[in-house]
Amino acid sequence: MPVLLTLLWPLERLNSGLLAVGRVIAVLALAVMVCLILGQIFWRYVLNDAPNWTEEAARFGMLWLVGLMAPLAYRQGGFVAIDIVERALPRIVAVLLSLLLLGLSLWVLLIAWDKGLNNHVDSLSGRGCSSSLRWPFGIEIGKCKAKFANQYQYAALWVGVNLLILVNVELILRQVITLLGGGDRLKPLHHDTMAGAD
Repeated sequence: MPVLLTLLWPLERLNSGLLAVGRVIAVLALAVMVCLILGQIFWRYVLNDAPNWTEEAARFGMLWLVGLMAPLAYRQGGFVAIDIVERALPRIVAVLLSLLLLGLSLWVLLIAWDKGLNNHVDSLSGRGCSSSLRWPFGIEIGKCKAKFANQYQYAALWVGVNLLILVNVELILRQVITLLGGGDRLKPLHHDTMAGAD
């Protein structure tokens, strides 16, 4: 078990740091997204002419918001879970069931990692250029010149899946340590600052 704890503590610190940065970026993305949507409503109904880039920019923010907040919610138990069976089982059987479910989740995440990279980021649509989003001040970057490359949007899925994999491995290590009787040496992951699905 000391070996598992030695593996877990750096992963916990890494996840805590990455997810803290992701949370700040996600909050900023949410603020920008809300401002863009409100601006689009104002331009459409008051000025009768909405710019065409605001909808795509808001979608850009939403994709990154989800990609960065999903791992935090997963780590802290913020996803909806039906745990009545787990609570009804003896402790060891419940931990084994959790390990099985985390293993299945890791398998799905590894498939999503491949799909996110090969079917979105590094695909024909990912290599394309945005239809309406442009770099400010006429800046030209890469093959898309003044337009945003779609890869900047699609990378949200792939980054989110990478963070989910790190969190999943941490949760698997925590369950194995709990199974071996070291659960009392683990710090709780639930915080009062984030509402759960309780």
